[in-house]
Amino acid sequence: MIDVLIIGAGPSGLIAADQLSARGLSVSVIDRLPSPARKFLMAGRGGLNITHSDPLETFVEKYREAKDFIFPYVNNFGPSDLRDWSEGLGQQTFVGTSGRVFPKAMKASPLLRALLERLARKEVKLFSRTSFLGFGNTPQDILIENWTGVEETWSARSVLLAMGGASWPKLGSNAAWVSPLLDKGVEIKPFVPANCGFLVNWSDVLKQRFAGEPLKRIKLSHGDASVLGEAVLSDKGLEGSAVYALSAEIRNTIELNGQAEIQLDLKPDLSLEETVERLSASRKKQSTSTFLRKALRLPPVFTSLLHEAGPLPNTAEDLARRIKQLPLMAYAPYDIDRAISSAGGIRLDEVTDQLMLKKLPGVFVAGEMLDWEAPTGGYLLQACFSMGISAADGICGYLEEAQEG
Repeated sequence: MIDVLIIGAGPSGLIAADQLSARGLSVSVIDRLPSPARKFLMAGRGGLNITHSDPLETFVEKYREAKDFIFPYVNNFGPSDLRDWSEGLGQQTFVGTSGRVFPKAMKASPLLRALLERLARKEVKLFSRTSFLGFGNTPQDILIENWTGVEETWSARSVLLAMGGASWPKLGSNAAWVSPLLDKGVEIKPFVPANCGFLVNWSDVLKQRFAGEPLKRIKLSHGDASVLGEAVLSDKGLEGSAVYALSAEIRNTIELNGQAEIQLDLKPDLSLEETVERLSASRKKQSTSTFLRKALRLPPVFTSLLHEAGPLPNTAEDLARRIKQLPLMAYAPYDIDRAISSAGGIRLDEVTDQLMLKKLPGVFVAGEMLDWEAPTGGYLLQACFSMGISAADGICGYLEEAQEG
């Protein structure tokens, strides 16, 4: 019988396999897709952001309601530890101007390849096209469907579940594990999209002319929260990094009220007074679009957005207020299969401090299967890696106690 069976070959599962095999334990990893870490690879296509250089006290605030739960794991294995681990695999890192931390290769594939090579040297066995079906007679008896389609029971001294949440199911996280855990009495909060775009009822003119256009250097606000960044106007609504950063707040307002107002500041580098002053200049015979482009360097997509709130105001003061506080009404998040991550999952009080399921002794869980969320920027991956390390520590402690007993 092997020591540890890990179900899910994403960041949490693979770093746990690395940690456990380094301690001399026999480890097997199964994953339902043909190759491991599909979502991790997708995350690295635009530049792999593995963590953030924020001080720890600022870092953990990004986890909102789950910050007290996440803190011990990030404190145990934090951003500097993750950078050291990456560099131990030959992948040097650097801090970008925004404070985000990237591998110098800027891709996920070199880091993943180096990790898989090290796991192979440690004789960690990886079984692809192998799906988790549920539990057998004991929590350590795992029902699987192997790569030939045959159902089998695999046994291990301990188990780590690291199958992800419910976003981007084509990349592996399809939440098929929910039913087997519910059958065992584990309480699970329904999944909802996180780090997602939101549906907005654009005019046909805006959709036809500007779908896919980036909105650069804007400030997006909802309630008391605001963020500087970029967004993308799609034919369905609004998405992009600035939107993702406020997605939890926007989603929660929609759940309460059926809609949520988002305000855009199209010229965050100018005060309201400066904007009024520039708009007070003589227009001469210029069209509104030309005047706004020359006075404020507003691109055509920004001018079109201003019309979404109704006819343009006649006075410089009122027009400046619209430019600085353009209201947009979002009425629903994008579908969860288009979200970067998900909120919801196994209730946090269902696990011990060592991330073992209280109702399934010897079964540990890590990553997005649990009910927490975080914005993009390195916080998601850091927590997944940190929990993978802490789950490995918990497994080692559990096996030591079992052997002594």
